[in-house]
Amino acid sequence: MVRRRFATVLLTLAALVGVQLVGAAPAHAATRTLYYDASQAQEFVAVVNQAATVWNGKVSNVRLVPVTAGRTPNIRVYADNGWPRTYTTSLGNGRWYMGREAVVDGYYPLRIATHEFGHILGLPDRRTGLCTDLMSGSSAPVSCTNANPSTAEAAQVQRNFASGVAAVRQDAPEVLTVG
Repeated sequence: MVRRRFATVLLTLAALVGVQLVGAAPAHAATRTLYYDASQAQEFVAVVNQAATVWNGKVSNVRLVPVTAGRTPNIRVYADNGWPRTYTTSLGNGRWYMGREAVVDGYYPLRIATHEFGHILGLPDRRTGLCTDLMSGSSAPVSCTNANPSTAEAAQVQRNFASGVAAVRQDAPEVLTVG
């Protein structure tokens, strides 16, 4: 009873200061499902779905699933003429843009989509310049077609969704870009 009241007070205080607490499941708990809406991704819907499949094959405690009727998506995906970019509101939540500018410049669409999902899953740009690092973004060669996260990147996502509580300011979304 005391724990429940303490938790309620903590959540109330967090809400008052503009912090959203996001609980991640323990390693032994059920897989966390994140629903994404790619209906506004225009010609990139298939590549967005393929990128979700890539992540689903690399991590086990979080699943990316197309949103179904009656559900609110955690992730919204759009297409526009700019550069790819992600706006996260909390771990596993936000929106990202499949920018046509990078595609026109020769970047591999599946790598872009998998990279942007990586930001939603809590990964920052690393700028290593290595094609083997999905989160190296545009610092990897334009010819790079690797759309798979490295072992280290997949392990980080596993850790991100394994335990603990992440606090994210709702009034200051993080902007992460592919470039």
